[in-house]
Amino acid sequence: MTEDVDIAVLVRRIEVLEAEAEIRRVQARYMMLCDTPCPEPGIADDVERIDRIMELYAEDAVWEGVGEYYDGQFGQAVGHDAIREHFTRFWGEKSDPALVLNAHYLTSEQIFVNGDEAEGLWIHMQPWLFSDGSGLLRSSRLFNAFRLEGGDWKITRTRTENVFVAPLANGFASDYPTKSVLLDPPER
Repeated sequence: MTEDVDIAVLVRRIEVLEAEAEIRRVQARYMMLCDTPCPEPGIADDVERIDRIMELYAEDAVWEGVGEYYDGQFGQAVGHDAIREHFTRFWGEKSDPALVLNAHYLTSEQIFVNGDEAEGLWIHMQPWLFSDGSGLLRSSRLFNAFRLEGGDWKITRTRTENVFVAPLANGFASDYPTKSVLLDPPER
């Protein structure tokens, strides 16, 4: 191999590693923005939360729940307007009892970069706690797609399939925040 070929191979390997890292950050940011309470500082309401989530999506993106459990629950949303409406329904329809805690844990990551496009697989778990003390644990598989647009990786597909939903014992969590201050500037 010549030195030019060696450098080209190294540059490509670095580009793939940087793409994987950015895709990982985009996916984790999406999940964080979906947490309750939302840990992102400065978000005044769910409309702003949805705006920040939508910044992560390509205009032609698809969000879909698939499989026996998620088909009927989530369906498919195609394009920014439909995905925004999906999230607006989720946060706009106040549940009774109210959702007071929801945290997303990502694991079993696999990211495959192919030029300006990529796909990623994850398994995620999320405990849910409601204002009456009831709770459940959800797990799903994610098969998401991404595209490099204007120097930023955008989500082009969120595809989620239920693994299980399990009720948790009433009052399973005794201590939890009513709001997150994790990313707020430290008080001096």
